[in-house]
Amino acid sequence: MPKDTSIKSVLIIGSGPIIIGQACEFDYSGSQAARSLREEGIEVSLINSNPATIMTDPVMADHVYLLPLTVESIVHILEERQIDAVLPTMGGQTALNLAIEAGKLGVWEKYNTRLIGVDLDAIELAENREAFREQMKRIGLKVAPSYIANSFLEGKDAAQKIGFPLVIRPSYTLGGTGGAFVHEESQFDNALRRGLNLSPTHEVLVEKAVLGWKEFELELLRDSNDNVVIICTVENLDPMGIHTGDSITVAPAMTLSDTAYQQMRDEAIHAMRSLGAFAGGCNIQFSQNPKTEELIVIEINPRVSRSSALASKATGYPIAKIAAKLALGYHLDELKNQITKSTSAYFEPTLDYVIVKMPRWNFEKFYGADHSLGLQMKSVGEVMSIGRNFLEALQKATQSLENGRMGLGADVKEWMRTSDILERLENASDDRIFRVKDALRLGVPSKTIHKLTRIDPWFISQIKELVAIEEKLMRYNVAEDIPEDFFREVKALGYSDAQIAWVLRIDEEEVTRQRKKLNIRRTYKMVDTCAAEFEAQTPYFYSTFDQENESIPTDNKKVIVLGAGPNRIGQGIEFDYCCVHGLLAIKEVGYESIMVNCNPETVSTDFDVADKLYFEPVFWEHLEEILELEKPMGIIVQLGGQTALKLAEKLDSYGVPIIGTDFKSMDLAEDRGAFSDLLKELEIPYPRYGVAEDVDTALEIANEVTYPVLVRPSYVLGGQRMRIVINDDELERHVLSIYKHMPDNRVLIDQFLERAKEAEVDAICDGDEVHIMGIMEHIEPAGVHSGDSSAVLPTYSLSVEAVNKMVAYTEKIAEALKIKGLINIQFAIKDDHVYVIEANPRASRTTPFIAKAYDVPFLKIATKVMLGTHKLKDFDIRPKPKGYAIKVPVFSFGKFPNVDKNLGPEMKSTGEAIRFIKDLSDPFFRELDSKRYMYLTK
Repeated sequence: MPKDTSIKSVLIIGSGPIIIGQACEFDYSGSQAARSLREEGIEVSLINSNPATIMTDPVMADHVYLLPLTVESIVHILEERQIDAVLPTMGGQTALNLAIEAGKLGVWEKYNTRLIGVDLDAIELAENREAFREQMKRIGLKVAPSYIANSFLEGKDAAQKIGFPLVIRPSYTLGGTGGAFVHEESQFDNALRRGLNLSPTHEVLVEKAVLGWKEFELELLRDSNDNVVIICTVENLDPMGIHTGDSITVAPAMTLSDTAYQQMRDEAIHAMRSLGAFAGGCNIQFSQNPKTEELIVIEINPRVSRSSALASKATGYPIAKIAAKLALGYHLDELKNQITKSTSAYFEPTLDYVIVKMPRWNFEKFYGADHSLGLQMKSVGEVMSIGRNFLEALQKATQSLENGRMGLGADVKEWMRTSDILERLENASDDRIFRVKDALRLGVPSKTIHKLTRIDPWFISQIKELVAIEEKLMRYNVAEDIPEDFFREVKALGYSDAQIAWVLRIDEEEVTRQRKKLNIRRTYKMVDTCAAEFEAQTPYFYSTFDQENESIPTDNKKVIVLGAGPNRIGQGIEFDYCCVHGLLAIKEVGYESIMVNCNPETVSTDFDVADKLYFEPVFWEHLEEILELEKPMGIIVQLGGQTALKLAEKLDSYGVPIIGTDFKSMDLAEDRGAFSDLLKELEIPYPRYGVAEDVDTALEIANEVTYPVLVRPSYVLGGQRMRIVINDDELERHVLSIYKHMPDNRVLIDQFLERAKEAEVDAICDGDEVHIMGIMEHIEPAGVHSGDSSAVLPTYSLSVEAVNKMVAYTEKIAEALKIKGLINIQFAIKDDHVYVIEANPRASRTTPFIAKAYDVPFLKIATKVMLGTHKLKDFDIRPKPKGYAIKVPVFSFGKFPNVDKNLGPEMKSTGEAIRFIKDLSDPFFRELDSKRYMYLTK
């Protein structure tokens, strides 16, 4: 059936600020849907309150509304525009809840607007635990024995009937919030109360625990003709009991028998069809008894889910893009496979490779947080890797995490004490996969590891192969001794040169030199959805050690953009926004754009955003081989946050041209001592400071600059381990803590300016001219990390003199650092005296916010300036303000109930929202501004 021609305009509802359990994967889904609808000539409007996303950029939709996700905002849009249909399935639970609320209030009926791509009855059925359980039983599918409880007494009664261990699952919550395993009766009362309190309907499901069972997810698509395809089957490496968002996952499924897979496939399709007549995406989770292969259904999400982005990147099948077209009425067989361009979308992808998704946690940001993993999701991001075998993909995933690991073990972070390792195996934590390897290395039997972890024996046996490889590798003293065939085998299992060097106790350079001498180099394979059965036309590649290379470099002028890796606190979705705009600008000036990144949640890793995508770790060894193959005219590191910036020194030492500001200038800005010397030379005020390499020096410096002082390690992200201390005892404890966790780091000690205001400037410099993009004034005073402070654009309480000084200092610093591209400078203002705190010669977290607030494509402009194809005078950069724009940080403290929630120099927020007000009398601003006085009177 062709598309419904009565639909001329569609409103897409976004997911709002990034929080744990609902992250930038919905930016990816919403962006894909918007582009898909516009291809069909549909006028697309979009509502979202998140300024850091690419989906809220004018390049994605015809009309973007940066408004709070409320019914009032929906009514405002419907009053202003003729909206024929609303697509609420691309914004996670937030969008669905808003659509349901608006429906109950009669909004859709009043404005003659219909919902597409969703069946609200199906959503209600899937979310209502009791109704869902009864529905599955009605159609002959098994579920775990359970009871619904709306009160404490009902919960106690359910527990008595089921027995322990059991699971508490609150209804209508996100990311497993409030969920808990209860192993014994003494833990039950507190867990039950918490679950009831966190459920918006004061309802929990008390369910028999299937601890140790295996967990699988299926991503499906269905059209209005009832055609269904299975896009991807994902296996959780971790057993039941760990939230799927916190579990390592693998595709295709590794340990499913063919009969079990066929049964799971049939039950998934049966369950999806039973929920109602809706066209779009669906995610179904199953649990399987590892001994009997008995299947039970855990839950269904009849919408594009958090896992859809991963499944899309894993298979190359653009789920959200196709789901948006199905919502218009198309059938699957009427749509083209976006990868092959020659076959239809009515097919099930075939993988001739393995993908591994690994979560990224930020427990170091939440002091006092419980590191154990369970039903509540705690990870803040994830990476995905692709290899020709499971071990290659697993090792590449660990190299992508940005946590200092060189692979799965065989590095400086291995554990040696068996008792500590066994405790970590039994109580799942963020490092359990590394401890499995450590246990095998120390001789712990595989059966013992399986008993403690319930990880399938196949995965344990695979990891044990690495231990055997390393034992064999230890026989050699130097890289030249390693036989070529064995060298190739080791590399094909994902080992980095750094790991091999660690095992041999030699320098990494020796391993790399010998590897290249033997011509053991990465080749690149295409992700084509069909295991090469049909010719594919999409340049989406991963590396492996194979004979044939499918990535053929062109003779075009080309530029590589380095991505930001996994989302974490201090480096989030805003840098993906920057990378996407960089890629678009490179294309616009006629160069070939190449993206290197490993984050499956992002728009930058969509297969058709760059001219060429390498889904690879942002890790030097991988990057070097891409550079050697592609031979680009240069590489951009300014857009990928600290991840990309950290590679600048290596790139510079290897003679790779860095486009924009050079490494020497970047390093000068990062080196606190050298940068302060520059400020002194420029006669720009800055807080007194010192750099210490031991505790005694730190104490001398602190007493010289006088307490309170700000203590921080150099070269860190998001204010990591930054503290304000007020005496020698506090200083000594904190400096020792820094050296314990970061032994190679220097400690910076700055005079802390008490009761100072804080502001920051974002600017672009083309080498001749500096343009001030925006000046933001923080509502919280200095001492609260800029990422955790609400901020107002433009300034609202600073004097004209102070603002003029900030502008003058920015121009001086940009000129002295020879900035070509972006720079962010943070200032402290005390008694109208302006001090420079720090300068970041790259895109900042605030760059997208300013671009959205002023409706100017600053990132595209900055990229063209970096490339040298344009000067600032070539652009109309006049801002189009909509009044005052307020940046409001959003936190996920609900996942960590016992942590310190006080704000300070270390960033803790997971996302942000934008709010526009006409003037400073707005109650919203006045409430926020009262925070400043609260802080100042402490």
